[in-house]
Amino acid sequence: MVAIIKYNAGNSRSVKNALRRLGYQSIITDEPDRIKDADKVIFPGVGQAAAAMSFLERSGIDKLILNLNQPMLGICLGLQLMCRCSDESNTICLGIFDAEVKRFPPQKIIPHMGWNNFERVEGELFDGLSKQGHMYFVHSYYAELCPDASAVCDYITPFSAAIQKNNFYGVQFHPEKSGEAGEKLLLNFLKL
Repeated sequence: MVAIIKYNAGNSRSVKNALRRLGYQSIITDEPDRIKDADKVIFPGVGQAAAAMSFLERSGIDKLILNLNQPMLGICLGLQLMCRCSDESNTICLGIFDAEVKRFPPQKIIPHMGWNNFERVEGELFDGLSKQGHMYFVHSYYAELCPDASAVCDYITPFSAAIQKNNFYGVQFHPEKSGEAGEKLLLNFLKL
């Protein structure tokens, strides 16, 4: 079973629908035991960092996440909350990845919205995918480049489009909205 963490931050339903299309059962939950006992955990998100972290701290899910041993995938805000801190309301985040989340400078249209490819990809999430594979992005904040980056994208500045450390994976883009390439990435995660 795949647990999709419910923490009052957007797109849980679209992730659940994507998993169903791939033939996987999932549950959207904030119940610690269901999260802890799941085979895989997905940490989706569309929302505001400080409000999301506040919910995670009040519910104790922040500490639960830090102690998970099964593969966990953070999507968009999920990736950002797995970083050390965010410029969005000066939020202290989970600190799984040693990266800061910064706001794009206003040199282009913000948010970065639409299809983009990669400058570099590596790691098991990208098996069978190339850096030319387009993924769908919607974000105003980005994780800076860091040693754990497994994919790099460029919009105004190069940033970590995907990060991986131990059993924790994060992607800034939305695989559930990225067509065949996104489905392939989700399948790679589900087969870990």
